[in-house]
Amino acid sequence: MKALKIHTLRTLLADSLTIFWGDWLDLRVRIPQVAASGLVSPLIYILAFGLGLGSSIDRVAPPAVGDSYLEFILPGMVALSSMVISFGGTTFSICGERLFTKNFEEMLLFPIHPLSMHLGKMMAGIVRGLLTAGSVILVAVVVTRDPWSFLNPLFLLLLVLNCAVFAGLGVIVGLNVKSLESVGLFNNFLIVPMSFLGGTFFDPATLPTLLKGIVYLLPLTYTTVGLRAAAYQSLDQFPWYAIPVLLAVAIALSINGAYQFARQQD
Repeated sequence: MKALKIHTLRTLLADSLTIFWGDWLDLRVRIPQVAASGLVSPLIYILAFGLGLGSSIDRVAPPAVGDSYLEFILPGMVALSSMVISFGGTTFSICGERLFTKNFEEMLLFPIHPLSMHLGKMMAGIVRGLLTAGSVILVAVVVTRDPWSFLNPLFLLLLVLNCAVFAGLGVIVGLNVKSLESVGLFNNFLIVPMSFLGGTFFDPATLPTLLKGIVYLLPLTYTTVGLRAAAYQSLDQFPWYAIPVLLAVAIALSINGAYQFARQQD
């Protein structure tokens, strides 16, 4: 029984890597484009809020974490960029295969478990998010001159989990939308509000109880709070609850994504 489970896990992993490799062959020729695509918005926010508004905020009140408001928002910019590209890149990739190139129907004919299909597509989304987040991390390192703050294992673990959550969400949306216009609706009513309400520009702990409850319903909040703590605070101040929350959301999305792929195959 144990040997059968191990064989099943190996098969799932191997099939996931097969699906991922197909996306990677297309992705690897566009690495600079992918890495730069999600950098524009964070740079604008860094210039407008961090350098512009931040100087005024620093004179009024010190930030909850970091030496300046610019440092305070940098982890949030990493979370934001990884969210946008993991979700958007995955959604548009699956949409393109379903609605335009028609490669999607061929993939559904593969004798591969639906969970492997979801995981393979999710892994490609994770790589997209990490490529873009890496560009923002480079900017953050230049600004703070402290590479370890943004490259420690805890910071990178949260970043991967964040990419997994939004890539998994992107897979589900990509499987269900009927047109590219529908993708824009999800982006406008889900991703854009989360960008501003996910704790990227403020400390969620300072909010009233009702608003705090709403903000903590958003997975990006756990990433932002966790990245901020991983970058600037000691381990005893780290919000350890962020890791199981993000992991649970990623697993739930994977189960739903596998169901969606199974329904597509039917």
